[in-house]
Amino acid sequence: MAVNIPRVPNIQGLLAFEALARHRNVTKVAEDLHITPSAVSHRIRQIEEQLKFKLFIRKDFSLTPEGEAYLKRVREALAILQVTEPLGPLGERTTLRLAVTPTFSRQVLMPRLSMFRHRYPEIDLVLQVSIPLFNVVSQDTDLEVRFGQGPFQDRESVHLMADYLTPACSPNYLNEVGSLAGFDQDEIVARALLVHSELEPWETWFDHCKLDKQRLKTTAKFNDLGLLYDAAAAGLGVCLARTRLGAAWLESGRLIRLSDHALPAPNHHYLCWKPGVAERWECAAFIEWLTSEMQQLSE
Repeated sequence: MAVNIPRVPNIQGLLAFEALARHRNVTKVAEDLHITPSAVSHRIRQIEEQLKFKLFIRKDFSLTPEGEAYLKRVREALAILQVTEPLGPLGERTTLRLAVTPTFSRQVLMPRLSMFRHRYPEIDLVLQVSIPLFNVVSQDTDLEVRFGQGPFQDRESVHLMADYLTPACSPNYLNEVGSLAGFDQDEIVARALLVHSELEPWETWFDHCKLDKQRLKTTAKFNDLGLLYDAAAAGLGVCLARTRLGAAWLESGRLIRLSDHALPAPNHHYLCWKPGVAERWECAAFIEWLTSEMQQLSE
């Protein structure tokens, strides 16, 4: 979906541009504005994307001809603003509101979030839980981690993570019911209780293995994947586990894979936002950071 970018950058971006034109040093600008060098670079990049021309020659941060012409206009505008209303502290903090699904938050985002806070200490994060598939949040947010099959009609989005499914249960449950190796034969599946979630329907596995769906008898049901894995780890039965999102359960041995085979999961994780939100530098910074982290995870 195309983004309609306005022609007028925000005041934080203009201040970063004017300061970099004076100092020609990103570190010095970051110190003056009480932000990180990465934040300076994001603000300059965002202005250039909005204006559709380069402001600086990156080798020594000298101004391009377009940058020199624009600098004069920016300084005139800032002078007018300073006369009528002080600009206030240059290191003003900004807030980013994020809605995120529970298990993705605990298993993927939280272990990495300190890296984002270290890189962008001037961004205050406000997180709230969203309901997977229904995309329900209690308050308005800037960005959302959605679970489902994108793209989404009401949002722009970037794909974060695909995953794979495999049946798994606890060691105690396996000792209780006996061998469930492969979990791909009707007589084997019939001996087990299936822990269920609408987020991960068993039909995906049954269809692939051509199992009799009349044998699809489920016990407890959960609307959160983390609770689903906890229930299976507590011995309630067999669950359909994600090999990436459920890695903490599988790698610790709380859940044991019953098959060497794994199917592509139908639902993926996406980072989403309303049109126009990515124009804000703090939102663009988080989108770029989380996308990069997810790319490293998949490598």
